[in-house]
Formats: sequence, structure tokens, C-alpha cells
Amino acid sequence: MFGYRVPAPDQAMLISGGRRGQGGAPFRVVTGHGKFVLPVFRKVRFLTLAMCEAEVAEKCVTRQGIALTVRAVIAFKVGNDTESVVNAGQRFLSDQEQMSVLTGRIFAGHLRSIIGSMTVEEIVTERQKLATEVLETSKTEMAKIGLTVDSLQIQSIDDGDTGYIEAMSAPHKAAIQRQAQIAQAQATQASVEAQQAAARNQAEYTRQTAVVQAEYSAEVDRAQARAAQAGPLAHAHAQQEVLAAQTELAQRAAQLRQQELVAEVVKPAEAEAERIRLLALAEAERMKIQAEAAASFDRVALDRMLIDQLPQIVKEASAGLANANVNVLNGTDGLGEIAAGLVGQGLTILDSVRRNLGTPDGQNTADKNGGTSAPKEQGHSGRVEIE
Repeated sequence: MFGYRVPAPDQAMLISGGRRGQGGAPFRVVTGHGKFVLPVFRKVRFLTLAMCEAEVAEKCVTRQGIALTVRAVIAFKVGNDTESVVNAGQRFLSDQEQMSVLTGRIFAGHLRSIIGSMTVEEIVTERQKLATEVLETSKTEMAKIGLTVDSLQIQSIDDGDTGYIEAMSAPHKAAIQRQAQIAQAQATQASVEAQQAAARNQAEYTRQTAVVQAEYSAEVDRAQARAAQAGPLAHAHAQQEVLAAQTELAQRAAQLRQQELVAEVVKPAEAEAERIRLLALAEAERMKIQAEAAASFDRVALDRMLIDQLPQIVKEASAGLANANVNVLNGTDGLGEIAAGLVGQGLTILDSVRRNLGTPDGQNTADKNGGTSAPKEQGHSGRVEIE
């Protein structure tokens, strides 16, 4: 519509001309809705309410006289209240980029002032404290120009070529390097010891093997020498000794191998078997506890389930009569007999299931009915024949 103006969600519409705004402001402030503006007689301008950013790179001198270059980023915006919009509009409406410039200058001044009262150690180790103090000291000044600061982040602190910050970190670096060297030395020592132990084991095994082989060779040589000097009988006896020596050598080699198998296979297998046995015992105990809990559970639920199945049992029993040729000879009395017989069969099956399951109530029922839960048949003058 001609003359109807609507500000964007992140804008404030300032209408000048005509009556004055709230609090005697030279313009009216409209946010969040539109307004009809008379052309020519009224003038409309828009002030941004979006987030803005200002960067600061300021050279400051600490309490110790050391020059530091501090870089920071400030996130700010025009306040949401009408007073802040009026203050910001009167100062930045014609050049809104000046908000970032002026904000950077304000924070640069506060940074110099606060850093001048701190040491390098405090600035480096308590960076958040520095940012908080700068925000607190600049809050009032920023409010006067209609701006609010959302955050201040100290990006970097540089001491140039003085090397003061590097010297501060030197002891910590040295301690870390020393710990790393100690850890590396310990790891190297452990590795060397493990290699030495493996080498000793291998050497001992090689020595024992060499001794056995040497003894075997010597024994074979002696037997062969005796066999060469003796006659046929002596030769046969010498061959027996050679075989005995070979057998003994094989037994010693087998014993040596058995010792290795015990260390490498049997012991780990025994440990695994013990673990499996303990797990099996724990599982058996758990199953025993569960069985005892199940046995002690109230049997009323089981009886209730059986009673609930009684109509189904009678139904299944009566299903057998569906295709049978039934002759009822005594009228309604005969039909009553058939129904009573079906119910009696159902009760008998129910009582039998109870006795098989060891249900105390089932036993009591059987005792009360003289050994059977089926109701006694009443005498009737009629007769029913079922084919």
C-alpha cells in the first residue's frame, strides 16, 4: 500500500517529522510491525539491530613495563529498548559503520588501562578475568551510545621479540620433556630387559640341546667303537647299546619338550579351565536360585490358569460329538446327562493335571471327592445312546 512501511526483523524504523517520539526523542521508533507514513511530510530511516563485530589489535604495557600486543574480537549490537535505539540512531544513523570503529576504540582504551595494572603472568594465565574486567568497565560507556556487548574474546597475546612469554613456559616445557625422556628411557629399558630375557632363554635351550646332542654323539661313537672291536655277538650287543642310547636321548628330548609344553600350553590351559569351572559353578548357582524362586512362587496363578482352561477342555471334549450320531431317549434328562458327563470329564482332566504338577489344591480336591474330582453321576430313569 502506498505510504505503508514495514521494517525488517533486525531493523528499527525511525520516523521523523510530525509529533516527537517517546521521551522527547526527535523521531518515533517502530519495530516488529508496519506503519503508515505520509509521503513528503514524514521521513523514514532504518537502523540495524543485527549483531556487529569489532576487532582490536592494541599494543599495551604491563605493570612490569613489558610491551604486549593484544588482539581481541567484540560482538555487539544496538540495544532492544527504545532508549538504546534513540541513542544509537542519533549517533550512527547517517554512518552505521562507525559503530564498529567507535566500539574498537573504546575497548582499546580499556584494554590499555587494565593491562597496565596486571603482570604478564596474570594476563597469560587469567585471560578470562581480563576479558571480564574489560567488559565490566566498558558496559556503562557503551550503554550511553545505545550499544550492548554480547561477548569479548581475547584471541592472542604477543610479546614480540622480548621472549618473556617463551621464558615463562620454558620450565614447564623442560618438565614435560624430562617426563617424556624418563618414560621413553623406562620403555627402552623394559624392552631391552625383555629382549635379554628372551635371549637368555634361547641360549639356555640351545645349550641344553647341544649338550644332549653331544652326549648322544659320544655315546654313539663309543658304541660304534666297541662294535668295531668285538665279534658278531659283541656287535649285536653294541647295537643294542646304541638303540638304548638313542632311546634315552629321545626320552630326554621328550622330557625337555614336555617342560616347554607345560610352560607354554598346560599352565594357560589349566588357568582357562579353572576360569570355565568357576563360571559354570556361578551359572549353576544362579539356575539353582532361579529354580528355588520359581518353586516357591504362589501356585494360585497356576491353578487359575488351569481353571481358565476348563471351558476349553470341555469344548474340545464336546467337539468329538459334533460328527457323532446321538440318540437321546429320555428328552431333556438325557441332554443334561450329556452336559454333566462333559463337565465331569473336564474336571477329571483338570484334577489329573494338578496331581501331575504336584498342586496342593489338586490333591485336596481329589481327597474331597474320594480320589477323583469328577462329580458323581445322578441317577436318571432315562437312557442315552451315542453311536
